[in-house]
Amino acid sequence: MNPNLYPLLTKYGWNEYWQELSPPSLSKSIRLSPARVIAQFSHSYTVMTEEGPHTASVAGKFEFLASKRSDYPAVGDWVWTEALPNEARSVIHAVLPRRTAMIRKAAGSAVEEQVVGANLDYLFIVNALNQDFNLRKIERYLILGWESGAQPVVLLTKSDLCPQPEAFAEQVRELSPGVPVHVVSALTEQGKESLNPYLGQGITIGITGSSGVGKSTLLNWLAGEPLQHTQDIREDDARGRHTTTHRELFLLGNGALVMDTPGMRELQLWEAHDGWQQAFADIEQLAAECRFRDCRHEHEAGCAVHAALAEGTIDPKRLANYHKTAKELAYQARKERSAAGKRDKNKRPKSPGKADWRPDRSWDHAQD
Repeated sequence: MNPNLYPLLTKYGWNEYWQELSPPSLSKSIRLSPARVIAQFSHSYTVMTEEGPHTASVAGKFEFLASKRSDYPAVGDWVWTEALPNEARSVIHAVLPRRTAMIRKAAGSAVEEQVVGANLDYLFIVNALNQDFNLRKIERYLILGWESGAQPVVLLTKSDLCPQPEAFAEQVRELSPGVPVHVVSALTEQGKESLNPYLGQGITIGITGSSGVGKSTLLNWLAGEPLQHTQDIREDDARGRHTTTHRELFLLGNGALVMDTPGMRELQLWEAHDGWQQAFADIEQLAAECRFRDCRHEHEAGCAVHAALAEGTIDPKRLANYHKTAKELAYQARKERSAAGKRDKNKRPKSPGKADWRPDRSWDHAQD
């Protein structure tokens, strides 16, 4: 499959990697073509096909086989679609394997994962330099970023509201080695040139952060045109409302693709042990020097982490967040195992009727 056959999709990131992946085997009457999900709504999608944007929905067989929310397409996914004749509509038959995925726990009480965005190259973690600035919040988003597989980048927006923005940037750099940190302001045009290296043709960038930090304003600023509606926040407490109501992928004039997402009131982490280790790499490195392998870094003798705490080389609040997020992820993992067990139990065959009764119930134990 030659990527040159899809010149429009090449602008949306189609390349040699994706062309190596074969479409699924379906009926010979179904002709599949690649497309990229560029918007997601409650019950439908917008996909970019080689012919242009199409409204799309998943095939009935796809829906029947999907066992969890994350099986469904997300913005940024590449999908195999069947175009309906004489209509700007397509049917999604399969999702290509994701290279990266930004995943969080779905809102509400349900124990399931939600793919916020897929196939991202960079994840812009946005935090405003007003009362919204919070190092602990940035740490949580860094866990999400590292776990996604994309390269996290921290953007400190609204620098025009802060008399010493670089001092705050240095605090972020200290807790996030290996993560670029940029101070920007759409109002004063500060820092725009520092973002140019990320805005290459076919590069996909996700923007995430709390409501009111200026994500939509950032998108419009990078695009040089109003792609998303913006609204003011209460700067006295930095409280914002959701400007973006759905996820959408925008192609900028410079060839980069930027995904805007609704603001998160609270980021609930999903399975993210690797991202947690990466976000707290300094503490994990110290933990390797503890006397006991199972040291909990609380009050044990020979704890290298607490020695560093006593010396003042670790922020007590950072260590507290290290413990807090570790417990949160462990609790989340237990809930997921329990929920998975219940799902498996529900998939067991129903008890046979009287006419078909058999004394052998081996399947009942094989599923435990």
